[in-house]
Amino acid sequence: MASLRDIKQRINSTKKTSQITKAMEMTSAAKWNRGVVNAKAFVPYMEKIQEVTAAIALGSKGMIHPMLQARQIKKTGYIVMTSDRGLAGAFNSNVLRKVLQTIQSRHKSNDEFAIIAIGRVARDFFVKRGMNVALEIVGVSDQPSFESIKALTSSTVGMFEDGTFDELYIYYSHYISAISQDVTEKKLLPLTDITTTSKLTAYEFEPTPEEILEVLLPQYAESLIFGALLDSKASEHAARMSAMRNATDNAKELINSYTLTYNRARQAAITQEITEIVGGASALE
Repeated sequence: MASLRDIKQRINSTKKTSQITKAMEMTSAAKWNRGVVNAKAFVPYMEKIQEVTAAIALGSKGMIHPMLQARQIKKTGYIVMTSDRGLAGAFNSNVLRKVLQTIQSRHKSNDEFAIIAIGRVARDFFVKRGMNVALEIVGVSDQPSFESIKALTSSTVGMFEDGTFDELYIYYSHYISAISQDVTEKKLLPLTDITTTSKLTAYEFEPTPEEILEVLLPQYAESLIFGALLDSKASEHAARMSAMRNATDNAKELINSYTLTYNRARQAAITQEITEIVGGASALE
Protein backbone atom coordinates (compact mmCIF):
# COMPACT_ATOMS: atom_id res chain seq x y z
CA MET A 1 0.00 0.00 0.00
CA ALA A 2 1.29 3.47 -0.85
CA SER A 3 2.42 5.69 2.00
CA LEU A 4 0.64 8.89 2.98
CA ARG A 5 3.51 10.86 1.46
CA ASP A 6 3.20 9.04 -1.87
CA ILE A 7 -0.56 9.61 -2.00
CA LYS A 8 -0.09 13.30 -1.18
CA GLN A 9 2.44 13.64 -4.01
CA ARG A 10 -0.02 12.02 -6.43
CA ILE A 11 -2.74 14.45 -5.38
CA ASN A 12 -0.44 17.46 -5.88
CA SER A 13 0.87 16.27 -9.27
CA THR A 14 -2.66 15.51 -10.51
CA LYS A 15 -3.82 18.97 -9.41
CA LYS A 16 -0.99 20.56 -11.40
CA THR A 17 -1.90 18.45 -14.43
CA SER A 18 -5.55 19.51 -14.17
CA GLN A 19 -4.48 23.17 -14.07
CA ILE A 20 -2.51 22.66 -17.30
CA THR A 21 -5.34 20.84 -19.09
CA LYS A 22 -7.82 23.50 -17.95
CA ALA A 23 -5.60 26.25 -19.34
CA MET A 24 -5.22 24.34 -22.63
CA GLU A 25 -9.00 23.90 -22.81
CA MET A 26 -9.55 27.64 -22.43
CA THR A 27 -6.89 28.40 -25.05
CA SER A 28 -8.43 25.93 -27.48
CA ALA A 29 -11.89 27.40 -26.84
CA ALA A 30 -10.67 30.84 -27.90
CA LYS A 31 -8.99 29.41 -31.01
CA TRP A 32 -12.09 27.35 -31.76
CA ASN A 33 -14.32 30.45 -31.75
CA ARG A 34 -12.04 32.22 -34.22
CA GLY A 35 -11.64 29.08 -36.32
CA VAL A 36 -15.40 28.65 -36.72
CA VAL A 37 -15.78 32.32 -37.67
CA ASN A 38 -13.00 32.01 -40.29
CA ALA A 39 -14.49 28.83 -41.76
CA LYS A 40 -17.98 30.30 -42.00
CA ALA A 41 -16.71 33.60 -43.41
CA PHE A 42 -15.04 31.73 -46.29
CA VAL A 43 -18.24 29.93 -47.32
CA PRO A 44 -19.80 32.86 -49.31
CA TYR A 45 -16.61 33.20 -51.35
CA MET A 46 -16.54 29.46 -52.03
CA GLU A 47 -20.18 29.47 -53.11
CA LYS A 48 -19.65 32.42 -55.45
CA ILE A 49 -16.52 31.13 -57.14
CA GLN A 50 -18.21 27.75 -57.55
CA GLU A 51 -21.23 29.45 -59.10
CA VAL A 52 -19.12 31.44 -61.55
CA THR A 53 -16.94 28.45 -62.43
CA ALA A 54 -20.00 26.25 -62.99
CA ALA A 55 -21.65 28.95 -65.10
CA ILE A 56 -18.64 29.15 -67.41
CA ALA A 57 -17.87 25.43 -67.51
CA LEU A 58 -21.46 24.28 -67.97
CA GLY A 59 -22.64 27.21 -70.06
CA SER A 60 -19.92 26.98 -72.70
CA LYS A 61 -20.79 23.89 -74.70
CA GLY A 62 -18.03 22.16 -76.54
CA MET A 63 -15.31 23.77 -74.45
CA ILE A 64 -12.58 21.37 -73.26
CA HIS A 65 -10.20 22.02 -70.38
CA PRO A 66 -7.75 19.47 -68.87
CA MET A 67 -8.94 20.17 -65.31
CA LEU A 68 -12.50 19.28 -66.30
CA GLN A 69 -11.70 16.00 -68.01
CA ALA A 70 -11.20 12.56 -66.51
CA ARG A 71 -8.09 10.73 -67.68
CA GLN A 72 -6.58 7.29 -67.33
CA ILE A 73 -5.46 6.88 -63.71
CA LYS A 74 -1.78 6.09 -63.42
CA LYS A 75 -0.97 7.97 -60.22
CA THR A 76 -3.17 9.44 -57.49
CA GLY A 77 -2.37 12.27 -55.11
CA TYR A 78 -3.76 12.39 -51.58
CA ILE A 79 -3.85 15.68 -49.69
CA VAL A 80 -4.00 14.78 -45.99
CA MET A 81 -4.71 17.41 -43.33
CA THR A 82 -3.77 16.86 -39.68
CA SER A 83 -2.42 18.99 -36.87
CA ASP A 84 1.22 19.63 -35.97
CA ARG A 85 0.77 18.30 -32.44
CA GLY A 86 -1.33 15.82 -30.53
CA LEU A 87 -3.54 16.13 -27.44
CA ALA A 88 -6.60 16.41 -29.68
CA GLY A 89 -8.33 13.13 -28.99
CA ALA A 90 -8.98 11.04 -32.11
CA PHE A 91 -8.76 14.05 -34.47
CA ASN A 92 -5.55 12.92 -36.21
CA SER A 93 -5.96 9.16 -35.92
CA ASN A 94 -9.41 9.16 -37.54
CA VAL A 95 -8.13 10.98 -40.64
CA LEU A 96 -4.97 8.88 -40.93
CA ARG A 97 -6.87 5.63 -40.47
CA LYS A 98 -9.29 6.57 -43.24
CA VAL A 99 -6.50 7.50 -45.66
CA LEU A 100 -4.46 4.39 -44.90
CA GLN A 101 -7.46 2.10 -45.41
CA THR A 102 -8.26 3.82 -48.70
CA ILE A 103 -4.70 3.53 -49.99
CA GLN A 104 -4.45 -0.14 -49.03
CA SER A 105 -7.72 -0.92 -50.81
CA ARG A 106 -6.95 1.05 -53.99
CA HIS A 107 -3.25 0.55 -54.56
CA LYS A 108 -0.83 -2.35 -54.70
CA SER A 109 2.36 -0.32 -55.04
CA ASN A 110 3.77 2.89 -53.59
CA ASP A 111 4.44 4.01 -57.16
CA GLU A 112 0.70 4.39 -57.74
CA PHE A 113 0.21 7.26 -55.30
CA ALA A 114 1.86 10.10 -53.41
CA ILE A 115 1.01 12.08 -50.28
CA ILE A 116 0.73 15.84 -49.89
CA ALA A 117 0.95 16.24 -46.12
CA ILE A 118 -0.40 19.31 -44.35
CA GLY A 119 0.58 18.95 -40.69
CA ARG A 120 3.53 17.34 -38.91
CA VAL A 121 1.49 14.37 -37.68
CA ALA A 122 0.53 13.36 -41.24
CA ARG A 123 4.06 13.81 -42.55
CA ASP A 124 5.65 11.75 -39.78
CA PHE A 125 2.97 9.05 -40.07
CA PHE A 126 3.55 8.39 -43.78
CA VAL A 127 7.32 8.86 -43.73
CA LYS A 128 7.58 6.31 -40.92
CA ARG A 129 5.71 3.79 -43.11
CA GLY A 130 7.94 4.42 -46.11
CA MET A 131 5.22 6.05 -48.21
CA ASN A 132 6.07 8.71 -50.78
CA VAL A 133 5.46 12.21 -49.38
CA ALA A 134 5.74 14.43 -52.44
CA LEU A 135 4.96 17.73 -50.72
CA GLU A 136 4.65 18.80 -47.11
CA ILE A 137 3.95 21.84 -45.01
CA VAL A 138 4.25 22.04 -41.23
CA GLY A 139 3.86 24.86 -38.75
CA VAL A 140 0.61 26.13 -40.27
CA SER A 141 -0.89 28.87 -38.13
CA ASP A 142 -3.90 28.12 -35.93
CA GLN A 143 -5.66 30.84 -37.92
CA PRO A 144 -4.12 30.28 -41.37
CA SER A 145 -4.05 32.78 -44.19
CA PHE A 146 -4.17 31.80 -47.84
CA GLU A 147 -0.72 33.25 -48.42
CA SER A 148 0.76 30.81 -45.89
CA ILE A 149 -0.22 27.78 -48.01
CA LYS A 150 -0.38 29.32 -51.49
CA ALA A 151 2.96 27.81 -52.50
CA LEU A 152 1.75 24.32 -51.60
CA THR A 153 -1.66 24.71 -53.24
CA SER A 154 -0.12 26.10 -56.43
CA SER A 155 2.41 23.27 -56.56
CA THR A 156 -0.29 20.66 -55.92
CA VAL A 157 -2.58 21.95 -58.67
CA GLY A 158 0.45 22.31 -60.95
CA MET A 159 1.34 18.64 -60.41
CA PHE A 160 -2.09 17.69 -61.72
CA GLU A 161 -1.81 20.04 -64.70
CA ASP A 162 1.61 18.70 -65.72
CA GLY A 163 0.45 15.08 -65.44
CA THR A 164 2.30 14.07 -62.27
CA PHE A 165 -1.07 13.13 -60.81
CA ASP A 166 -4.09 11.97 -62.75
CA GLU A 167 -6.48 12.61 -59.88
CA LEU A 168 -6.34 14.37 -56.52
CA TYR A 169 -8.24 13.61 -53.34
CA ILE A 170 -8.35 15.60 -50.13
CA TYR A 171 -8.91 14.17 -46.65
CA TYR A 172 -9.72 16.28 -43.62
CA SER A 173 -11.93 16.47 -40.56
CA HIS A 174 -15.12 18.34 -41.39
CA TYR A 175 -16.46 20.54 -38.58
CA ILE A 176 -20.04 19.81 -37.58
CA SER A 177 -20.22 21.05 -33.99
CA ALA A 178 -18.03 21.48 -30.92
CA ILE A 179 -18.44 17.79 -30.08
CA SER A 180 -18.80 16.31 -33.55
CA GLN A 181 -16.36 16.17 -36.48
CA ASP A 182 -16.56 13.91 -39.51
CA VAL A 183 -13.66 12.61 -41.61
CA THR A 184 -14.35 13.73 -45.17
CA GLU A 185 -13.01 12.53 -48.52
CA LYS A 186 -13.42 14.97 -51.39
CA LYS A 187 -12.31 14.59 -54.99
CA LEU A 188 -10.39 17.74 -55.81
CA LEU A 189 -9.31 17.13 -59.40
CA PRO A 190 -10.40 16.60 -62.09
CA LEU A 191 -13.50 18.76 -61.64
CA THR A 192 -15.78 16.34 -63.45
CA ASP A 193 -18.75 16.86 -61.15
CA ILE A 194 -18.68 20.62 -60.70
CA THR A 195 -22.19 21.87 -59.89
CA THR A 196 -23.93 24.72 -58.14
CA THR A 197 -26.99 24.76 -55.89
CA SER A 198 -28.15 28.11 -57.20
CA LYS A 199 -29.65 28.97 -60.58
CA LEU A 200 -26.96 29.56 -63.17
CA THR A 201 -26.49 33.22 -64.03
CA ALA A 202 -25.85 34.32 -67.57
CA TYR A 203 -22.48 36.09 -67.80
CA GLU A 204 -20.84 38.05 -70.57
CA PHE A 205 -17.17 37.16 -70.78
CA GLU A 206 -14.22 39.33 -71.59
CA PRO A 207 -11.86 37.84 -72.68
CA THR A 208 -13.10 34.43 -73.87
CA PRO A 209 -14.46 31.74 -71.52
CA GLU A 210 -11.43 29.56 -72.31
CA GLU A 211 -9.00 32.26 -71.18
CA ILE A 212 -11.01 32.93 -68.04
CA LEU A 213 -11.08 29.25 -67.11
CA GLU A 214 -7.31 29.05 -67.52
CA VAL A 215 -7.04 31.43 -64.57
CA LEU A 216 -10.23 30.61 -62.67
CA LEU A 217 -10.02 26.81 -62.47
CA PRO A 218 -6.62 26.70 -60.68
CA GLN A 219 -7.85 29.39 -58.29
CA TYR A 220 -11.02 27.41 -57.66
CA ALA A 221 -9.06 24.23 -56.90
CA GLU A 222 -6.73 26.16 -54.59
CA SER A 223 -9.70 27.71 -52.80
CA LEU A 224 -11.11 24.21 -52.20
CA ILE A 225 -7.88 23.26 -50.43
CA PHE A 226 -7.86 26.43 -48.34
CA GLY A 227 -11.54 26.03 -47.43
CA ALA A 228 -10.87 22.47 -46.30
CA LEU A 229 -7.93 23.69 -44.22
CA LEU A 230 -10.09 26.29 -42.43
CA ASP A 231 -12.69 23.59 -41.80
CA SER A 232 -9.99 21.23 -40.50
CA LYS A 233 -8.57 23.87 -38.16
CA ALA A 234 -12.01 24.53 -36.64
CA SER A 235 -12.36 20.77 -36.09
CA GLU A 236 -8.88 20.55 -34.57
CA HIS A 237 -9.55 23.26 -32.00
CA ALA A 238 -12.94 21.76 -31.13
CA ALA A 239 -11.41 18.29 -30.73
CA ARG A 240 -8.57 19.59 -28.56
CA MET A 241 -11.00 21.61 -26.43
CA SER A 242 -13.11 18.50 -25.83
CA ALA A 243 -10.06 16.34 -25.14
CA MET A 244 -8.68 18.79 -22.59
CA ARG A 245 -12.10 19.12 -20.93
CA ASN A 246 -12.28 15.35 -20.59
CA ALA A 247 -8.72 15.26 -19.25
CA THR A 248 -9.59 17.90 -16.65
CA ASP A 249 -12.70 15.99 -15.59
CA ASN A 250 -10.69 12.78 -15.29
CA ALA A 251 -8.07 14.56 -13.23
CA LYS A 252 -10.75 15.80 -10.83
CA GLU A 253 -12.06 12.26 -10.43
CA LEU A 254 -8.55 11.03 -9.71
CA ILE A 255 -8.02 13.79 -7.15
CA ASN A 256 -11.26 12.84 -5.39
CA SER A 257 -10.25 9.17 -5.41
CA TYR A 258 -6.75 9.90 -4.13
CA THR A 259 -8.13 12.24 -1.45
CA LEU A 260 -10.52 9.54 -0.23
CA THR A 261 -7.68 7.02 -0.13
CA TYR A 262 -5.46 9.52 1.69
CA ASN A 263 -8.11 10.25 4.34
CA ARG A 264 -8.74 6.56 4.90
CA ALA A 265 -5.03 5.84 5.22
CA ARG A 266 -4.54 8.76 7.62
CA GLN A 267 -7.52 7.65 9.69
CA ALA A 268 -6.13 4.13 9.82
CA ALA A 269 -2.75 5.48 10.93
CA ILE A 270 -4.36 7.59 13.67
CA THR A 271 -6.41 4.62 14.82
CA GLN A 272 -3.27 2.47 14.91
CA GLU A 273 -1.44 5.08 17.01
CA ILE A 274 -4.33 5.32 19.49
CA THR A 275 -4.46 1.55 19.73
CA GLU A 276 -0.73 1.38 20.46
CA ILE A 277 -0.99 4.12 23.12
CA VAL A 278 -3.92 2.40 24.83
CA GLY A 279 -2.11 -0.91 24.63
CA GLY A 280 1.04 0.60 26.13
CA ALA A 281 -0.90 2.25 28.96
CA SER A 282 -2.66 -1.01 29.79
CA ALA A 283 0.66 -2.80 29.94
CA LEU A 284 1.94 -0.32 32.58
CA GLU A 285 -0.97 -0.88 34.91
